[in-house]
Amino acid sequence: MATPRDHATLADRVEELLATDGPLPIVAAGDPVLRRGTERFDGQLDTALLARFVEALRVTMHAAPGVGLAAPQVGVPLRIAVIEDPAPVPDEVRLARGRVPQPFRVLVNPSYEPLGPARAAFFEGCLSVPGWQAVVARAAEVRLTGEDEHGHALDEVFGGWPARIVQHETDHLDGTLYLDRAEPRSLASNQAMAQWWTQPTPEEAAKALGFDLP
Repeated sequence: MATPRDHATLADRVEELLATDGPLPIVAAGDPVLRRGTERFDGQLDTALLARFVEALRVTMHAAPGVGLAAPQVGVPLRIAVIEDPAPVPDEVRLARGRVPQPFRVLVNPSYEPLGPARAAFFEGCLSVPGWQAVVARAAEVRLTGEDEHGHALDEVFGGWPARIVQHETDHLDGTLYLDRAEPRSLASNQAMAQWWTQPTPEEAAKALGFDLP
């Protein structure tokens, strides 16, 4: 359990981050904060400061732009993340990936467990690994538990692309980057993605780059 001194240290760190307006700086891969894991949230930030921090995460996620952002990605080792996905994609992509709109929500102390053996593999990127994407096979459906920013319990099943988002963001809170789960041969720059791999699924990439799909 965190001590009062720990609470003050994290609160001071967040206050310092919020001292300037606008999006927060996003930490890039290689920074130890992305690998150390996080503390469970148990009041390290008071209600007002937590609300301000959540809003800053929302603003930063939108500005990036991204569909999720975890506290360690702005240098704060707390078990908090935000997600939101308007899913502005063509119908063929929506159907192939199960990408449906997700409202803004806050995940506090989240954890997930796969439901069933089915896995889905698609290209993924990360705001902390700018300029690159890789294919990651993830559970097709997960049960997410935790709380929201008001302390209300979360217990929800996610499938399709939303399941991928909550797995990606929760992994950040455990010190795991998507590259740890990715197929190494699939790693592609954003330029290569735009030139070669705009298809709704990665089947062609798997054949051309020489990796297996589940």
